[in-house]
Amino acid sequence: MTTLKEQFVVPKRYNTFSLVLMAIGVLSLIILFITHGTSSDEHVAARFWASILQNSVFFLMVTNGCIFFIAATTLAWGGWQMSFRRVPEAIAACVPFLGGIAGIVLLALVFGGNHAIYHWASPEAAHDPGIEHKAGFLNKTFFAVWTIITIVGWSWLGKKLRTLSTEIDNKPLSVEEGKRYIWNNTVWAAVYAVLFALTVLSSIPWFWLMSIDAHWYSTMYSWYTFASSWVSALSLITLFVVYLKNNGYLELTTKEHLHDLGKFIFAFSIFWTYLWFSQFMLIWYANIPEETIYFKPRLQGPYRAIFFLNLIINFLAPLLLLMKRSSKRNYGTITMMAVLVIFGHWLDFYQMVMPTAVMNPETKQTYVPNMLPDIGIGLGFVGLIMFVTGRALAKNSLVAKNHPFLKESIIHHT
Repeated sequence: MTTLKEQFVVPKRYNTFSLVLMAIGVLSLIILFITHGTSSDEHVAARFWASILQNSVFFLMVTNGCIFFIAATTLAWGGWQMSFRRVPEAIAACVPFLGGIAGIVLLALVFGGNHAIYHWASPEAAHDPGIEHKAGFLNKTFFAVWTIITIVGWSWLGKKLRTLSTEIDNKPLSVEEGKRYIWNNTVWAAVYAVLFALTVLSSIPWFWLMSIDAHWYSTMYSWYTFASSWVSALSLITLFVVYLKNNGYLELTTKEHLHDLGKFIFAFSIFWTYLWFSQFMLIWYANIPEETIYFKPRLQGPYRAIFFLNLIINFLAPLLLLMKRSSKRNYGTITMMAVLVIFGHWLDFYQMVMPTAVMNPETKQTYVPNMLPDIGIGLGFVGLIMFVTGRALAKNSLVAKNHPFLKESIIHHT
């Protein structure tokens, strides 16, 4: 009789690797601060702030996507994911840490003296007719209050869902207790889904990202941002599942589960592309100057290469490499694609932020900066996610052994 490896032990190499990545991130941050952040010119200093804004918001929304995975599968009464549910739960433990970093950056940009990124927060914006009529929504107080509510809400509800999951690890349930337990989980998942709809699917991308281009707007922007962070969250879950499988854990997770994760990545890559095309096509077809101004630096300016690379990585690569059944069940292929998808959508967020936030102080024209510090800071966030997730995985059993739907996951076939 074999015994399941229920308890994850953080390997020394894993721990060292995460610390090295964090050190790279801190070093990159210091270098960028010295070269740009200390400048008295707000456009030069904005280069520093834009990098930590892009990285902190991207990785916060990706890890928050793991809470959405838990809530969505709970609301659907799905059981297929139960064999690896502790993976998204562990990644979700990063939300308070990344939320704290992103919150500090966002509030510092709005209430600080540098308004090169959020021009609407400057005193001059009160006399700008293109921004003035948005003041009822786009103002410092609303931004700050809703940002704090959002980050605290994500963190608290994520913890609540994780607590509900682990509280029955040593408590077998009767049939009636199981029904009450599932209903209680469903209620809390629904509460989170409401907050998710009011934040990720609507207001938060407008505040944190779209308001960088305060004169421009897109009604599809929030869904587009959601699709980008959601498929990245699915890829991050997949990477941790493969890592644990390769180290002898998650024995109840099979290639059937990996296949379904691959299908999710494939499907939502297509969904992201649908939103990308719909947003771009409508603006291109209408050809209204107030709308096309957003795509000028991205399609016809210095970000043209990144614009098309973004499409190749996030659409063509998943389409061509994940279409076959065998590729979604191959550890090497799915790992490569998961890494590529996360990088591709990091690049997507990069071209959301940088073209407007980074400008030459002399010519007032946007340019593509040296990306090495941005990648370095991004690696620092990856290291932080690895560090926190590893400890969260080691804290509880990897198997939700008393969950009423666990059997459904064990016999799962796709």
